[in-house]
Formats: sequence, structure tokens, C-alpha cells
Amino acid sequence: MPSDFTSQTSRRRVLAGAGMGLSSVALSHLMAESRSHFPAKAKRVIWLFMHGGPSHVDLFDPKPELIKHAGKPLPESYGAVETRRKVAQNPLLGPVKGFRKHGQSGIEISEFLPHMAEIADEMCVIRSCHGDSVNHPQSVYQMNTGSILMGKPSLGSWVSYGLGSENADMPAFVVMPDPGGGLKGGPPAWGAGFLPATYQGTTMRAGANPILHLQSPQSSARQRATLDLIQQMNAAHQAQRAADSVLEARVKAYELAFRMQSAAPEAVDISRETEATKRLYGIDEEKTREFGTRCLLARRMIERGVRFVQLYSGDTNGWDAHEDVLKNHTDYAARTDKPVTGLIRDLKQRGLLEDTLVIWGGEFGRMPMSEKGVGRDHNPWGYTTVLFGAGVKHGHIHGATDDFGLRAAVDKVHIHDLHATILHLLGLDHDRLTFKHNGLDEKLTGVGESAVVKSILA
Repeated sequence: MPSDFTSQTSRRRVLAGAGMGLSSVALSHLMAESRSHFPAKAKRVIWLFMHGGPSHVDLFDPKPELIKHAGKPLPESYGAVETRRKVAQNPLLGPVKGFRKHGQSGIEISEFLPHMAEIADEMCVIRSCHGDSVNHPQSVYQMNTGSILMGKPSLGSWVSYGLGSENADMPAFVVMPDPGGGLKGGPPAWGAGFLPATYQGTTMRAGANPILHLQSPQSSARQRATLDLIQQMNAAHQAQRAADSVLEARVKAYELAFRMQSAAPEAVDISRETEATKRLYGIDEEKTREFGTRCLLARRMIERGVRFVQLYSGDTNGWDAHEDVLKNHTDYAARTDKPVTGLIRDLKQRGLLEDTLVIWGGEFGRMPMSEKGVGRDHNPWGYTTVLFGAGVKHGHIHGATDDFGLRAAVDKVHIHDLHATILHLLGLDHDRLTFKHNGLDEKLTGVGESAVVKSILA
């Protein structure tokens, strides 16, 4: 496992000395860095990020006391939330849709999600997640990077750094932002931070051109000759200078782009998928077509060796239901419910769910108290994340929030614990996956105590 730029420097010397392309280097990259600490349950991850903060008390965490006390203030025994004292005085808002038990597990799921309810027995529902910021950018950063501060490496980058790629012709880490535009926190959410820049996420889009500028105006032979010359010049330039991960990432990006011109067009071409598969993802329906297409692309990416795929649902505001929970969640649940369910079913029938971890969740949840009568404010103190697939118990509920869904109360899972668990499922020890930066051995889970949530492991 590399801890500094030593391996990168050796590659530069090979490149400069031989004047060769990076295709052979890519093979050594795979061999050198695809090492786990112990046998893995999961080989890859698909993270369905519900940007804006979906309401746990309206989706996966039913609270009878919230129904009983709706319209009344939060009982004084609960006290005011430190940074939301005024909000704590707002009357409680009951769940805006009903809950029903589903599957043999009897997991209660909201009527917002009729399709996901059908796969309740595939779910591992963590109801006791909690984080450290009430603001979107900081919470987006923390859920993605473990820190509320911008500039840390993302989970996808850490996984790419630790495990490498399974396919030299495709990136290890792919991100599909919401086409509506905007993310509170922006691209640093999938950045490489202080890791070498080559580990940052590669963005893709739904539609006719998922990867921009993929088609070359030159013939393959002419482009190869041009690229070889550029790479030789880059290698000579960098050989005379100190380690520069940005330049090295650019060199790798040129080579990866060249290889992707052969591999990626087929990977993003869904025209060969059966009509039944497209219907499964909701691509035949206007409301679900866009998110369904990205979910299908995610499956095609992992089939072709991409290690970590992240999809965002929600533009600048997304699931951020300050104004009206019912209106907001009706819209976003309708866009995503069928595609998410289709993805899980498709992965299962193809045998991919056995070694793929799928994550559903946002940067935080919502308050049990009302905002403007029918909306809800941010709640990082207690919310839900749902896991599917490799290595986790199915039809299982872990932890609980308090009687009103305000705070995690039983078997709490901090974001660092969640990250440690995800890495563990991938065969990585969060305490051993480190990178030396400014004299410190940095890690995803920070300097505090973090623990794998062993009770959810299958």
C-alpha cells in the first residue's frame, strides 16, 4: 500500500526512460495497488446519494409518539437542540404519509416508496446515523470525506487508492451528478484531496454523451502517435522537477481517455439492453427515465470493472424539504423509487448483488418539528442510511432514534463508523488505510475513535 509518492516517482522514471505510453504502467498500477488487508465481502460500491437530506421520519423511521404529539411542542424533557433552539419550539409535524410493514422482515416503510417496499427483505436499515454539522456543504463533505472541512479525500478516492481499478480501460471511481445542476459543496465532494489527483472521481452524465469530448477527430493511429509525443515531453518535464501529482494525474488522464475511446462507448450504450431491463429501471416512463438511465449506467460500469460509482439525486436543493415535505418528497421519491428498486433487482438476478455494496442515503435527515407549518429543517443528530448487498444482513434494522426521531439514541453510528464499516466490507482496515500528508498518517476516519458496526455484518 503506497504511503507517499514513491511508486508514482518510479513510474515516471520508467516512462521517461523508455518513452512508452502508460498502458503498461496501468497494469503495474493494478497489480501494485489492488491489495486488501483481509478477504473482502464486497468488490465494489454503488452509492445512491439523496442530496438535500431525505426525511427519515417520513421514509424509514416511523414514530408513533410523533403522530400522538403532532401539533404540540417538543416535550421539555428533550430540551432544545443547541444550534436550533428556535426551531425546537416549533410544533411537531407527524409523518406526512403512512407506514406499513413489508416482507418477512416486517420492516416499516413509507407509502412514499411503494417499489422499495417490495425489496424490504434486501435492506439493512441503519436508523441511528449521526453527523456533526447542520449545514449542507459541511455535511455533504463529511458524508463523502469524513470531515466537515473542504479538501479531504472522498470515500471513493480512498477506495480507489486502496484497491485500484479492475479495468485499466475504465476509471476506478465514477460520479454521476444530478443533471439539474448544483451540489451544495460542489465537486470537492468527490475530489482526491491530498491523495494523488489521479484518484479523484471521473464525472459522467446521463443522455447521448455521458462522457464529454470522448470522440476524437483524429484517426486512432495518429492520435496514438500524438499522445506518445506528449507523454514523452511530460515525462521529460517532470523528471527534472519534484513530485507533482497534478501533472502525473494529467498524464494518466490522457492515457485513460485514449483507452476509454475504445471501451467507454460500448459501456455507456444502453441501446443493447432489453426492453424488459429498461422497464425495470423505469426508462420507459418520463418521471423515472433520467434517474433510471443513470442507475442502469451504474450497473454497466461495475460490470466493466469500475470500483466505485456514485449517483446524486437532487440538484442544488434536492430533497431539502424546508417548504413542504409532502410536495418535495412526492416528487423526488417518484423520480427514484422505481429505478433504485430496479437496480437492486437487476444486480440480484445477475449475481452481482452478492459482491456489490449499494448505499442509499443523504447528508442528514429532517427535524420532527415543523418549519413553516408543512416543512422540516435539517437534522444531523439522527437519521437513516440504507445498505443493500454484499456483506450486510438483509431484512435487518440497526439502532434507533429517540421517540420523536430527533437524535440517535440506540446503537449510534457516527459517519466515521459508517465509513469504517464500508471499508471493512471492501477488505480494508480503516486504521491501516493511511497516506502520509504533512508528516501525518492521514486516514478517512480521522483521529477519533471509530469502529466497524459488526452487528450489521452478515
